[in-house]
This record gives sequence, structure tokens and C-alpha cells, in this order.
Amino acid sequence: MKRIVFSLVIISIVIGGLFAWRYYKWIYHSNTPATLENAILFIPNGSTFETLVDSLNARSLFINEKSFRWVANKMQFGDRNVKSGRYVIPPNVNNRELINMLRLAEQTPVALIVRPSTTLGLLAQRVSAQLMMDSVTLMDYLQKEYLTASEYTSESILSLFIPNTYEVYWNISPEKLVRRFEREQARFWNDERRKAAEQVGLTPFEVYILASIVERETQSPPERPIIAGLYLNRLKRNMLLQADPTVLYALGDYSIRRVLYVHLEVDSPYNTYKYAGLPPGPITMPSMGSLLAVLDPADHNYLFFCVKPGGGGHAFAGSLSEHNRNARAYQRWLNDRNIR
Repeated sequence: MKRIVFSLVIISIVIGGLFAWRYYKWIYHSNTPATLENAILFIPNGSTFETLVDSLNARSLFINEKSFRWVANKMQFGDRNVKSGRYVIPPNVNNRELINMLRLAEQTPVALIVRPSTTLGLLAQRVSAQLMMDSVTLMDYLQKEYLTASEYTSESILSLFIPNTYEVYWNISPEKLVRRFEREQARFWNDERRKAAEQVGLTPFEVYILASIVERETQSPPERPIIAGLYLNRLKRNMLLQADPTVLYALGDYSIRRVLYVHLEVDSPYNTYKYAGLPPGPITMPSMGSLLAVLDPADHNYLFFCVKPGGGGHAFAGSLSEHNRNARAYQRWLNDRNIR
């Protein structure tokens, strides 16, 4: 009898040890594949524990689903603990570590690339494509709540955005995202750049407007300081800017390849053939290169420029007669190719 009892005790200890070892493994042994290369898991708003498990399964991000569910239950990790975000799941992570990462919302930021955009709507589309928020939500916030609370207008709001790469969380709210843009703008307009703007006779907002024109005039980095200096020369002489991109902006048609006299008749404050000085707002979001070109323009006497025949850059001139010769050469090139 004693032998039977002893045997049962031994068997119980062994079985208990096996269960204990299994549960220990479920908690502390890695449950993400060793072959993972920092896989990315996106958890949208409103996700439940079941949708989280489905996402992990769909991406093959854990080895043993049963062990994950058991540890999650013991750690009381359920629907209310699932937080939206972008998570980088490393290899060889155990269930406890993975659940803590998700419970504490230990996200990895995204590198949000803000590129020059012709309109606020296009900018919202490009930004939202990289984040959880949709473009409609971002546009609604910018055009309604933010415009009401800030000093920006519909004509000036594009100047809020400085092209750069921003480190933000994927599930960032429109409010926090705009505050991030405000901080970047304040960082860009430091004392040195404000002094540079003053030296060229412009406010920071005016720098942004002129840079937007430079941006539309050329994609050639070496030409940007030259064109910026040319327009500043015209402003100092109280000459009309006569910038073709402002006419296209006023017409709402950037597909026009050849600006004709009929186009120059459009009645808009953005038509710099009709109205002196800078237009009331930027015509696009300028690149960093265009902004810096206006702040550090080339020193020259040019007042006119036009595209070279063949489209290989621009021909610059200091006199109208020289410019007319350059313009006629370009017009002949257009006519020869029947470009209207």
C-alpha cells in the first residue's frame, strides 16, 4: 500500500512538474520566430483581442497561439487593453514581453515624409497615406477647427508646413500632428533665418510665398538662388513679378505648357502680370531648397528669364532687349514643334 501511495505521489510530482514546465515555457520562452526581421504590426482604432490575434496569425508573428491566449488570460490582457498603433515585433520575444509591449503601447514611430504639395488637399492625402488618420479627418480639422482657433487663413495655412521628415506615431491625432508642424516651423524660423529674411526685405511669410513661386519655376537646385535673386531685384524696383506660375495658379490649370496673352487677362490677385508685389499666399508648398534660395539669393543684375530652347534650364537677362531675343528663340522652338 505504501508503495502505491509513494508511486502516486511521484507520478503527481512528475505530472505537476511537466505542467509547470509547460506553463513556464509559455510565459518565458520565445514565441515569435527567430527568423523575424522586425516585422511591423498595425493595430487600428477599435481593435479587439480577437482581431489582434487574427492579425498576429495573419502575419505569422507568433509560434504558438494557444500559449499566447493562456498568458494573455493570466495577465488579464483583453479587449480593453488593446491599443492602436504601429508596433515593430522583434524575433525571439516571449509572450509576457509581447503582451507588455502591446499593453503599454510601446510603439515605434514612423518617419513621416512631408513633400512639397500644390494644395492643402494633396498634402493631406500624402500625409494621411502614411498614418492611421484619413485625409478627410485631417482636412476637416485644418479647415474648420484649426483655422478658427489660429491666425492662419485659407490663403496662408499652407505656410504652416515645412518640408521635412518627421518622427511621429502612426496613430497620432490631427491636433497633435499640427502641433508637431508648429514646432518644426518655429525651429525653422530661428533668429538666423529671421535675420536673413529681414536682409532681403521680406517677412517669413513673404519668404514662403516667393519660395513657392521659385519652386514652380524650376526643379534645378543651381537655378533656384538665381531666380530668387531675380524676383527680389524686380520687387526692389517696384516691377511686376510677371511670374507665369502665378497665372497658372489663378487659372487653376498647371497643364498649360504655353502661357498666352489671353491667359494673362485672368483677374485674380494671384496674377502677378496684373497686380504688383507678391500674391496674397503661396501657390504651392515650396521645398527646403527653394526656401533657402530666397533666404540666400544669388547676387546679380538679372531682371528677366525664359526657358531655353529644348527646355534645358533658363536663359537670364539684365535688359529687356536681351530678354526679347531669348524669348523669340524659345517661341520659335515651340512653334517648330507645334506646342500651343
